[in-house]
Amino acid sequence: MTKIKDIPYYDRPIERLISKGVESLSNEELIAILLRTGNKTESSKDLAVNILSKVNSIKDLSNMTLEELKSIKGIGNSKAAILLSCFELSRRMNQEVISIVNKKGNNPELIFNYYRELLSNKTQEYFYAIYLDTKKRIIKDKLLFIGTINYSLVHPREVFKEAYTTLASSIILIHNHPTGDVIPSKNDIDTTHKLKEIGDLMGISIIDHIIIGKDKYYSFFENNDI
Repeated sequence: MTKIKDIPYYDRPIERLISKGVESLSNEELIAILLRTGNKTESSKDLAVNILSKVNSIKDLSNMTLEELKSIKGIGNSKAAILLSCFELSRRMNQEVISIVNKKGNNPELIFNYYRELLSNKTQEYFYAIYLDTKKRIIKDKLLFIGTINYSLVHPREVFKEAYTTLASSIILIHNHPTGDVIPSKNDIDTTHKLKEIGDLMGISIIDHIIIGKDKYYSFFENNDI
């Protein structure tokens, strides 16, 4: 094992970044800088090589979970958290719509552009609720569930509890189809209609359910399905 301190000074990742620019560094060196240190048996660069060996391409790093990173020898909570934070910052920097808070919730395309970036690499379904005020401005959104969507798992209590704490008057439901096909499934339709019925009784309207695909979306409202 070659430790970073054993590498000639001007060939070390940080020193090369300073002297030759960040573009000159390899993927392994960039990750090694984030990790800062190795462990008793491996350098930070060795750990970086191990991390990259777990993915097919550099783009796949953003799909790695906390547990997947921690399964790599030498990567604990701290190092995994640093890497995940870096991946998330990179995603946000390249996001077309940075925030939907205070935006009008009557624009499904705007909402699609925001969640398309957020959910583009997800391999499971993510179910969100967007909470709006009386003027249809977005107060906040919240991730409520991960997994195949059906009414028995998406509990109304979780959907409407946040509406009361934020004083929301209406809700937009959001979830993704990892396959890219945005046609609503029977579960999608049943869940939407049942939550709308409950919302009508509670005085908090479900005004849309938007299904997010890779490059398209389906709006229940735009298709007169809600």
